Amino acid sequence: MSESTNPVAEAIEQEALRRKPAKTVRPLMKLKPFVLAYQGMLWAAFFALVMATLSTLAIPMAMRRMLDEGFSKENAAFIDQYFAMLILVALALGLSSAARFYFVSWIGERVVSDLRKAVYRHLLSLSPAFFEITRTGEVLSRLTADTTLIKTVVGSSASVALRNVFLLIGAATMMVITSPTLSGLVLLPLPLIVLPFVIFGRKVRRLSRDSQDRVADTSAVGGEALNAIQTVQAFNHEREEASRFAGSVEGAFHAARRRITARAALTALAIFLALSGVVGVLWFGASRVLADQMTGGELLQFILYAVFAAGALGALSEVWGDVQMAAGATERLAEILEVQPAIAAPAHPAVLAEPGRGEVRFENVQFSYPTRPDVSALTGFSLDVKPGETVAIVGPSGAGKSTVFQLLLRFYDPQAGRIVLDGTAITEADPQAVRRRFALVPQEPVVFGMSARENIRYGRPDASDEEVKAAAKAALIDDFILSLPEGYDTVFGERGVTLSGGQRQRIAIARAILRDAPVLLLDEATSALDAESERLVQQALDGLMQGRTTLVIAHRLATVRKADRIIVMDEGRAAASGTHEELVAEGGLYARLAALQFGRHDEMQEPKSADERKLGGLAE
Repeated sequence: MSESTNPVAEAIEQEALRRKPAKTVRPLMKLKPFVLAYQGMLWAAFFALVMATLSTLAIPMAMRRMLDEGFSKENAAFIDQYFAMLILVALALGLSSAARFYFVSWIGERVVSDLRKAVYRHLLSLSPAFFEITRTGEVLSRLTADTTLIKTVVGSSASVALRNVFLLIGAATMMVITSPTLSGLVLLPLPLIVLPFVIFGRKVRRLSRDSQDRVADTSAVGGEALNAIQTVQAFNHEREEASRFAGSVEGAFHAARRRITARAALTALAIFLALSGVVGVLWFGASRVLADQMTGGELLQFILYAVFAAGALGALSEVWGDVQMAAGATERLAEILEVQPAIAAPAHPAVLAEPGRGEVRFENVQFSYPTRPDVSALTGFSLDVKPGETVAIVGPSGAGKSTVFQLLLRFYDPQAGRIVLDGTAITEADPQAVRRRFALVPQEPVVFGMSARENIRYGRPDASDEEVKAAAKAALIDDFILSLPEGYDTVFGERGVTLSGGQRQRIAIARAILRDAPVLLLDEATSALDAESERLVQQALDGLMQGRTTLVIAHRLATVRKADRIIVMDEGRAAASGTHEELVAEGGLYARLAALQFGRHDEMQEPKSADERKLGGLAE
């Protein structure tokens, strides 16, 4: 693996090294479609490999001719020609090796880039149900660490492996052509050389993993104390923590020493066995030269080919571990690519009515989240929203309010019942067509690390600069944006951490205004704002709600009193429905909640009934 001075890249590489290798290299075949997309570069790489191999194999033949012809004044012209030819061979070898490196590395980088794009594009198509059961961190790790492994193998190790495979085949073939007898002799001690490598190699790998674990323990111990440095110093625990860290460091040292010892023993054994085999072959070859059964040039040629073959074999053994790890990485990425989206467009999607009216209807909907199949989020839920109507949804936490929005946006499909948008069941339409009918202002709006203009344009990517500015003015955020150093071109920090809650909310409102969808979804849009920010945001929302169907989720009843209708939800059901005045007059859950929020001081004491305890969080 290549070293990196970039801490992030180094962390990714270390994460990649900890990945479990595959038992076989068969998963690498899943990269075939990505590789075959560049057949021109593949043929260029193949030609460069062949030329580099032929150039390398030509050197021993030239050396044999020079040795057999002898060095004398009579052969001076002959020797000059051969050295000139060797220079040409060296030039051909250099050019073909450079071409081979370029083409193979280009293919590796291109394949990994395409793979990353394919995996990420596929991830974006998966429904939220996938991310409920799969950690986002694990997905991103696969997208970074695993693709880094594949890039290393396809771009670097593959180049080394292919070059040495060609060289091994060519050198072995030339060894047999040069001397079948010596070739057979080389194979005899091979099991005696390979067996110790297999046995000791496993032990060295095991000790290497143990050494890495000890180093990781050291980092964990040190990081734990440094992250709590005030507590450590407050309790005068500097000496104890230093002692604990020293013990961990010593443990890592002893693990490393065991690894080094085993590696040294393996190196000594490898050198002894390899050189003993070479000496044996040289002795037998020298005997054949003395017996006039082969020339000295032929022996030199055979030895050079044997050295090439041994070097190629050694290089292949070194990259084999990388290949196995890349196979494991490919397998993990293939698992993601094989996941089918739970929410997909039907083969022949129904066309939604144009223009969109904003009519929404829930018909006896039953729904449970995939991770909680035994808990009903909605039970027999029905709701009929007329075009242009403003409907507020209130209720205690866990009553199913947000689930209504999740199903409307078709992040999930209900297990029973159906949801109808403008006369068409949304399960029969393309999910993207359905989502285009909605504009969402969430409780915690997302601000991307892009410019102010691009953040607002997220609502409608094809909007002009004038439309973006008009949306910002309507959302009462234009003055703030113009006060920024670069105006609409100012790039916000990651997740918009430099913005206040009210500013983020108004960016989200501008995005929704630009979306200009027939149905507006407001999810706790003012719940976490101070009074001044809430006033500005509510003013912007009032303009946005004009002339469109609006569904509002709110805890603060002051934000929903102007709604045409209020739905009180409890345990996944619509417990009551009506205007603010009607619901207060009924004297049910909503009336008690209204008393908690708007009533006298003595009405705001700790609620006594079970219903009031459920709604207690609503008053906060």
